[in-house]
Order: sequence, then structure tokens, then C-alpha cells
Amino acid sequence: LPDGMTYINGNAMLASASDEAEHTYERNTVQSFNTGSWNAINNPDNVWGNYYIGIRKANQVIVSLDKIDLSQYKNDPSASAQETFKAYSAEVIRWGFEARFLRAFFYFELIKRYGGVPLLTEALPLDTDFSSIPRNSLDECIKFIVNECNASVPELPPYSFLANYDANDVGRRATKYAALALKSRVLLYAASDLFNTPSWAGGYAKPELISLTGVSRNTRWKAAADAAKEAIDAMSLLSLNTSYSAVFNNFNLPEIILCKRTTASNTFEKSNEPVGFPSGGGLTTPSQNQVDAYEMKTTGKPISDPTSGYNPNNPYANRDPRLASSIVLNNTIFGTPSRAVQLYNGGLDALPLPNASKTGYYIRKYIQESLDLQKGQTGVHSWIIFRLPELYLNYAEALNESDPGNANIKTYVDKVRIRSSVAMPVLPIGLSQNEMRDRIRNERRVEFAFEDQRFWDVRRWMQAPTYFGSPLKGMDITQTGPNQFIYVVKEVESRVFQPKMYLYPIPQSEINIDGSLVQNPLW
Repeated sequence: LPDGMTYINGNAMLASASDEAEHTYERNTVQSFNTGSWNAINNPDNVWGNYYIGIRKANQVIVSLDKIDLSQYKNDPSASAQETFKAYSAEVIRWGFEARFLRAFFYFELIKRYGGVPLLTEALPLDTDFSSIPRNSLDECIKFIVNECNASVPELPPYSFLANYDANDVGRRATKYAALALKSRVLLYAASDLFNTPSWAGGYAKPELISLTGVSRNTRWKAAADAAKEAIDAMSLLSLNTSYSAVFNNFNLPEIILCKRTTASNTFEKSNEPVGFPSGGGLTTPSQNQVDAYEMKTTGKPISDPTSGYNPNNPYANRDPRLASSIVLNNTIFGTPSRAVQLYNGGLDALPLPNASKTGYYIRKYIQESLDLQKGQTGVHSWIIFRLPELYLNYAEALNESDPGNANIKTYVDKVRIRSSVAMPVLPIGLSQNEMRDRIRNERRVEFAFEDQRFWDVRRWMQAPTYFGSPLKGMDITQTGPNQFIYVVKEVESRVFQPKMYLYPIPQSEINIDGSLVQNPLW
């Protein structure tokens, strides 16, 4: 499973390849996403081989389970032996469906990057001739993933089942809830613009590898809405956590469906705490583009609205609380030992210090501020893969496209906005479909900031030239007196997005091995 906290080169988040953030170290390969210098030979997110290794391991597990011999218990008529046989048999069945879920998850991670890929459902021998294995169509891949999820749902335990799980496994094992969440996500992607608009590919000879045909868009959106609602209705044991910020430092809260837990460490803190703090590396630095997405708390309006109440001279006052929970702002109290962060020019955490933030911000989400790095303190981190708010917003997005005006659209967006620690105003009544679409997309942006959603959302919405091909912005801050500052928005970096970047190129090394693999468009 992916760990987005150390995803690229061990210290870069995918957020730094989107309009969410800038990576301070210019030589990190994540920068090639922003300059357009990546290709089929040099891709900083080259996961093709890793996911096929995972797929092969899953296939091996599925095949090997049939060879487990439980005859000593099956043939023993004693009650204890029969109970053991029953328990072990159920465990073996569960292992098989856990493997099938993981295989489906790995295939989804591939198709969102590459489109249709070869579907391998057997543990092929290592001496197999791989020179003529073609890519399956995108439609075949999506149907396979959905079918695997459907098969796994009745056979996997729900989130709360602990009889055969260690308590530390809660949240990080394949469950019924995780399978439903994966199904929801894949059908949302299947309905979105990218997989239904092949015109961007410039007359690509194999459109079935990158796009879907056969049913109407509305049918796909309805399937996505139904899948999200099915998942929501099944998850009666889950709920939104009252504290937004606590979700990212605790693996067993009731809104987390699936996460990747790590051993105790302080690597993320050392990489990303402000540079003026002991051992702080300041690598992932949020952008002004991202900061501007957070609405005003009192009015619930975007800051671009002249009636929102936004004050550019006091830009962080009265904003959506998720801003301060996710991003370290100038003059914020932070860390252990704690102090006010100085992001103004010449401050303890600002330029011209080496590796200081160019944007005027540092990341806060996922940092365990209670750790004293001077004392070498460490903590267990959990990278969240699925959590309940995604299903609410998946449902709202798909319903807005398939049944605009349905009252549940607003209801489920509002559920995300009104949790007690956020308490944002509910959405206005009477929004048009386009207005609601914009609000849902922005809600995803702020709710899932730095969670590896934005990089993919903007692609599936086919909005990447607008957001990822525009300059990245930051805030230039000058101190004029105690707790007095002048804030001026600045351009930090020009960025590039070309249409071919909607999908990754198939690695050239794989094409060299398998001549049947067709390269993705425009690469």
C-alpha cells in the first residue's frame, strides 16, 4: 500500500506535483512533474513494476490457499477439532478475499495512471514469455476491479470485526468497508471526464485503452452515485470524527476506512517542520493557490467574493478552520517546544535561510507536533487511503451529475462542512448544477488537502492546464511591528502541463520487453 508522506524519493509528497504545494529542494525528482521534463524513461512516480509485484504476490496467495491442508481437523470428529476446522477454514477464505481486494486496489492504482493495463489473474512462472502480453481495455480493467470488489464485500469482515485481527490491524486490513470504498472510487473515476473524452489524445489509434464507450455518461454517473450510497449505507459503524486535525495522527478513529501504518519514526517531522525548528527540513510548502481555496468561516463564501468579509491585510482571520489545521501560517504557535512561526522576511523560519519556504507556508497536516525532535521522540504515522468524507463527497459529486437538484447533494456536502471542529456554514439553497459542481470540487480540495486526491481529481476533471499549468503562488510577508505584517501575493514558480500528462507513459523498459504494449498518447 502507498505511503504518501514519503512517496517520492523518500521525502516528497505528490502534493508538490500539484497546485497544492512546492517542494523546497529543487533537485528532487518530483519537480519534473512541474517542469514537464518527465518521460517514459524518467518518471518520478514509476510504480508499474511495484504494483505488478504486488499483483503477482496476491495471485500467489490466491492459488496457494487451495493447498492448505486442514484434514487433521476436518477428519477429527471431536467438537474442539471441528470448531478449529471451522475457524481455520473461515480464516483461509478471508485471506483469499483480502488478496483479491489488494489485487483490485493495485489495478486501480495502475489504471488511474496508465489507463488500460494487462490483466494478470494467475501467478505466472518467472520464465514466462512476457513479450506478447497486450494491454486490456480500460473497460475490461474497470469491470474487473468492480467485480472483485463485489465478490469481496460479502466475504470480508466489516470495520469492527476483531476476532481474527490484532487490535493494531484495525484500519489497515482489507475489509468490507474498504472494498465498498474502492468500488465507489473506481466508478467515480469511470464516470469522470478523463475516461470519457478521448479527444485530448489527438487521434490516438487505441482509444479503448484510455476511454470508455457503450453506455451514456449519465448511466456511469448514476452507477457512481449508487456505489457511494451503497457504501455509506453499509458503514453504520463509522462516523465523522469531531476533531478534523486528530484524524491524521490516529489510526483507529471511526472515520478511517483503510490506512497504511508505519513503524514509529520522526522522518516526516524532520522533513517538513519549519526550518527554524530543531531538525526541521521544511520540504513540503503549501501554495497560496491552496490557501486561497479556504472560504470565510462566517459567511461561507470564497475569498474572491467581495461580500465574503475577506481582509487581505489580515488574510488568515476568520477562515475555514481546516486551513489552520492543515497549513502552518505566519505567527502561528507550533511545535514542541512551541513558539510562534516566523514566516516574514528575515524571520526564524523564512528566507533567506537555506531551504526556507518560498511560499510563505509549511505543511501541518500529518505532523505530530507533540514530538520533541531534540529528544529524538518518535511516533507511529498512518497514511489514510480511504476515509468516510470521501464517500460523502463522491456521492454528492456523482448525484450532481446524474440527478442535479437532488436534495441529498447539499445534505452530504454539508455533513462534511458542519463537523464540530470545522462548523462551516451549510451551502446556500438553490445553487445551479454548475455552481454546485464548483462547490463540491472546492470542498474536496480543502477537505483532502495533501492526501493525494488533488493530483488525480484535477486530471479526471480535465482541468489540469488551468490549475497545474498556471504559476504557483506564495505570500511575501514583511514585519512592520510587533504582530504587524504586510502581506503581498507573489509568483513562486512557472509550471507546465501538457495534454499527454493526463496519463503516465508506459515505462520504456516494459515496452522493450513486451512489444505488444502500446504506448499512451502523445508520449
